[in-house]
Amino acid sequence: MIRALPILLAVLYAFAMYRVSAWRTARQLDAQSTELADPMLKIITDRMAKALDINRIRVHIYEIEPVNGLAAPDGRIFITRGFYRKFQQGDVTADEMASVIAHELGHVALGHSRRRMIDFSGQNALRTALAMILGRFLPGIGPWIAHSLTTLLAARLSRADEYEADAYAAALLTKAGIGTAPQKSLFTKLEKLTQSSHGTAPAWLLSHPKTSERIAALEKLESRWQKS
Repeated sequence: MIRALPILLAVLYAFAMYRVSAWRTARQLDAQSTELADPMLKIITDRMAKALDINRIRVHIYEIEPVNGLAAPDGRIFITRGFYRKFQQGDVTADEMASVIAHELGHVALGHSRRRMIDFSGQNALRTALAMILGRFLPGIGPWIAHSLTTLLAARLSRADEYEADAYAAALLTKAGIGTAPQKSLFTKLEKLTQSSHGTAPAWLLSHPKTSERIAALEKLESRWQKS
């Protein structure tokens, strides 16, 4: 029973973290977002909505500067103010913004957004349990090893989700008559768009596949579609 205590505590901690994280995320998004009202983007999202056989696609603006899109656990789609500003400045086209929205819709449809919240809590719990266990046998470096292992696991899971969401977006954009070209062109821009003012690469790049690998995966998918 005593040996199992760290695992039991980790499970309880994961459950508590999931509930707190979900509540905190929803509250923050509610306080810092409004529904997007852009005539040009609405034309494109309406085309995607028709392809999905739904009335409309709601997109919200999240009032933060980092360039990003996200799908909340409750199914809402967000584009950051910084990303939307890039569109207004002409750095990103309407079709490229559509590819971001389609990608985030993929995360929702495939259950990634909700699962990521659970995974995040579970990884924190795993990190805590491993740190407790490894700390007994490897004092000093045990917690560091635990952190490194869980970070690698999280990055691998996240990259797998990105490939799946890319494939979903490619299918949706193709069905809507937009095609995959905007996805590919945006991929080549993302590293520059997400670069910080200090010239350091964002954490976003650690959890996403390399640009060349994402484009190659799309081209392989398109080739398979053409053959079938």
